[in-house]
Amino acid sequence: MKDNVRVRFAPSPTGFLHIGGLRTALYNYLFARHHNGRFVLRIEDTDQSRYVKEAEEDIIKSLEWSGIEIDEGSENPGKFGPYRQSERKEMYKKFAEELIENGHAYYAFDTTEELDQMRERLQKSGNPSPKYDTITRQSMINSLTLPSEEVRKRLDAGNEYVVRLKVPRRETIRFEDLIRGHVSFESKGLDDQVLLKSDGMPTYHLANVVDDHLMEISHVIRGEEWLSSTPKHVLLYQAFGWELPKMAHLPLIMSPSGGKLSKRKAESEGIPINTKDYIEQHYEPEALVNFLAYLGWSPGDDSEIHSLNDLCRLFTLDRVSKGGAVFNHKKLLWYNEHYLREISDRKLAERIKKIADNEAVKNADNEFLEKAIGLLKERVSKIDEIITMGSFFFGDPEEYDEKAVKKWKDDSSELVLAYKEKIAALDEDQFEAATLKSLLEEVINAEGVGFGKLMMPLRIATTGQGFGPDLFASMELMGKESVLRRIDTAVKKLG
Repeated sequence: MKDNVRVRFAPSPTGFLHIGGLRTALYNYLFARHHNGRFVLRIEDTDQSRYVKEAEEDIIKSLEWSGIEIDEGSENPGKFGPYRQSERKEMYKKFAEELIENGHAYYAFDTTEELDQMRERLQKSGNPSPKYDTITRQSMINSLTLPSEEVRKRLDAGNEYVVRLKVPRRETIRFEDLIRGHVSFESKGLDDQVLLKSDGMPTYHLANVVDDHLMEISHVIRGEEWLSSTPKHVLLYQAFGWELPKMAHLPLIMSPSGGKLSKRKAESEGIPINTKDYIEQHYEPEALVNFLAYLGWSPGDDSEIHSLNDLCRLFTLDRVSKGGAVFNHKKLLWYNEHYLREISDRKLAERIKKIADNEAVKNADNEFLEKAIGLLKERVSKIDEIITMGSFFFGDPEEYDEKAVKKWKDDSSELVLAYKEKIAALDEDQFEAATLKSLLEEVINAEGVGFGKLMMPLRIATTGQGFGPDLFASMELMGKESVLRRIDTAVKKLG
């Protein structure tokens, strides 16, 4: 086994980086940092038909946003490049030919029609899932059934072909998985996997094995969905005479409603699926990282809050679970609330000015904005909610929350105006939260009503909302003139 820990995150640039991919990258990164190893980003772009131009940029941006540092990749190459598989094409062809020479692979010249006919024939004879394997290869057009002169003639003529792995007929393929323990597959269940496509590009299986070997990858940490591909990879390592890296297959991320968290399920349950959605929706990166780390792993105690540095120190594969981990969006928001409240009001103010559409927020006095944030941030889950919940600080309410207005009763105007009379007599320097509260108590005592009978109408009048931060502290910040004006407007509109 290689002494130095080298891991890779090897996404296909066929779309934006989803959270399952981000968790795989995170676990690889944590493992590498725990062992003072290297984290490699390799772009597996051999499927050019599904290539998405912006995907690679999105992957790099998502990793950077999450705090995952790339030690080697196309942006900062080491000695094992290139780091895009499309730039390594000739290399794979050489290795495919080596496998053919050693009897572990063969040329297959079958057309699409001939493959369809084979599958149709086998289905009619009672085989529900026909495949190109140790039995069917004998009746197909390949270098195992054709005379060698015919094979050479076809190759020289430039006939289209693929290279297939020659899977042994009856063999048990075994390997140790660092998460699942002993794993075995029977070769009779495997097809003769295509290694090199007719366009000369390798398939995932060949490119993956060749690159992991040449890049000296010590540990392959990837999603459970690749577990069934591992026996093919084991056969390839054996065929080349190479040492197999340590394998670890991570548990699936499950939907709250059951089953794997697919794009469709995530959308129906209001869960953002791509990392860019979390960036655009203003989640805290530390919260998403902390949450994803615990989605299939735990440090073995009751602790839940850990920085990325903490996670690097604590992370070990033996504490990764075998079973799927359910994505709990409420728990993610709990993490987000924690990290949001750790940020100073000043830093939040700087960020809010950058993301706000409201010109009044963008141009707000910094001291005023920081005070508003101090009142709001304990009541929100994400930074953008500070802007929506606190909109009343930056302008009189133009409309009133429908649910809240139902609590505006026949006597509400009378009570609010009685309170207005009390606070109108205050000087500006007396317009403080404690005084404002005591005057409200005076009014409700004099009128013989409950606290809520005046509190709710007053909140609706001054903020337009039925909930929010401490009302008296908010009124103090809004100022006397603004509060009096808003009460008059509400009484006219709702009275």
